Amino acid sequence: MKFRTRAMITAALIGAAAAFSGTASAAEAGGAQFKALYTAEWSWRKQQFADDEDSGREISAHLPDVSLAAQQKRLAYWQDVQRELAAIDAAGLSPEDQVNYQIYKYQIDSLVAEQQFREYERPLNSDTSFWGNVAGTAQRSFLKEADYRNYVSQLSELPRYFTQNIENMRAGLKRGFTPPQITLQGRDATVDSVLKPGATEDNPFYAPFKKMPASIPAATQAELRAAGLAALRDHVIPAHQTLITFLRKEYIPGAQKSLAAWDLPDGKAYYQSRIREFTTLDLSPAEIHQIGLNEVAKIRAEMLEVMQETNFKGDLPAFLTFLRTDPQFYAKTPQELLMRAAYIAKQFDGKVADWFGRLPRQRFAIKPVPDDIAPYYTGGRGGPGIYLVNTWNLPARPLYSLAALTLHESAPGHAFQMPLAGENKDQPEFRQQTYISAFGEGWALYAEKLGVEMGMYETPYDRFGMLSYQMWRATRLVVDTGVHTMGWTREQAQQYMLDNTALAKHEITTEVDRYIAWPGQALSYYLGELAIIEARAKAEKALGARFDIRAFHDTVLQLGSVPLPVLHARVDRFIAEGGKGPYPDDE
Repeated sequence: MKFRTRAMITAALIGAAAAFSGTASAAEAGGAQFKALYTAEWSWRKQQFADDEDSGREISAHLPDVSLAAQQKRLAYWQDVQRELAAIDAAGLSPEDQVNYQIYKYQIDSLVAEQQFREYERPLNSDTSFWGNVAGTAQRSFLKEADYRNYVSQLSELPRYFTQNIENMRAGLKRGFTPPQITLQGRDATVDSVLKPGATEDNPFYAPFKKMPASIPAATQAELRAAGLAALRDHVIPAHQTLITFLRKEYIPGAQKSLAAWDLPDGKAYYQSRIREFTTLDLSPAEIHQIGLNEVAKIRAEMLEVMQETNFKGDLPAFLTFLRTDPQFYAKTPQELLMRAAYIAKQFDGKVADWFGRLPRQRFAIKPVPDDIAPYYTGGRGGPGIYLVNTWNLPARPLYSLAALTLHESAPGHAFQMPLAGENKDQPEFRQQTYISAFGEGWALYAEKLGVEMGMYETPYDRFGMLSYQMWRATRLVVDTGVHTMGWTREQAQQYMLDNTALAKHEITTEVDRYIAWPGQALSYYLGELAIIEARAKAEKALGARFDIRAFHDTVLQLGSVPLPVLHARVDRFIAEGGKGPYPDDE
């Protein structure tokens, strides 16, 4: 959408708001003006980014324009929105729109900061990449002919899209704004995995064509398969060949040697902006580091208590070695790991009614992480409709942590919270379809801890696995700030996590590289969980016998994904209303 088009839509909506204001209250008029602004911006915003499995949208026919000119236009656009937003009297809005205003302002401020610091010049880290995100489209559900035609159209745009990203990366390379070199080692293998099979049916981009819906006529299926292979030959393979040459000859050799975000251009301000975006809080690195140290000490004491329940004879380091090496704690086959995850998920289904009133309509599948990305991927990841379990390197996937992982990534974590947000049609779309890390990851980590109350951990080892996962996220507060502001080395960060968690060494290596390459993101989990725990404790104390856990959980999840101050304010209202939930069946 052009600026002129956005201006026309905004002007029309504001004009309607002005006419409406003659008979409406100031709050209604201000609300109409606010709605005009966010409706136009959201419509434009959706066109700026690639769609994915979390977007709730159908497969697009196009890849976004990520050129420098487009990035500069985005910055100017969102700065205009910032100014228009500041001109609205937020205090004069209705209570509901005051909440919407806080959430929307956070989103716009974050988008402006990303453009100002030129995050688009680093479209990759050790964990994800722009080319991997495009490849992820092949894993989505293709339901009709239009999905396939749009996908082929996307593939035809890969050379342009890759070239634009490479130009941005060159600009970042020139000014020293890249992920640390050590975290990029071997990541070119994910590009090579596309090149090796070439334009054949074994290529991962061809996956949607292998099994097509019976509703598509056979002749049309044959046509679409031929178009897919042609797109692989003419567009996908050449684009990946250009990319792998750039990565191997220019980008990885020239990437920055330092690990610290503070060593990037305007590094201190940049890292503080990452803290603000990922935690929604105005905390300093030193404050976060100290919170981490305090929480690590607290969890370590709990771990020692649970270790004693197992009758293990030895100290904590010896117990961690025992957990990392004893075969009883590891699946022997990928299928065994997947089936165990599915069993845990079904156990939760049998308990859900006691803890939640409103359930999402969308179910989720359990699938292995694709082979080409599994060596560098996390142990699991979840979202709307999917729970991915990493079955690569089984000695790094302990069963004692699987219950915590499943609660986090599937239900009641990401594959539960995110669909509930998307299905809440009472919220504006900018709340339904956006994800704020502090809330989303905080909720998922809270879901792990909630598993204790729900009876999801069957043995002391399972509970130790949960505590190890809590410790994992607490150590992130120490490691992330240590690396990016205090001169910590990669080895120092790895050793700190080895000493304090039961994670396998391989997983610690991939995780530390993720924190190094993605400053600030790791801080969102534990700080978000602390906010939910504190809000719940406050409600329990204030409401006493009137506190209903189902109503509390429904209240939190009904928000969607919000900055942590908004969460606290909503729980304060929950208390003031006597613990009443957001849905009639909570009463």
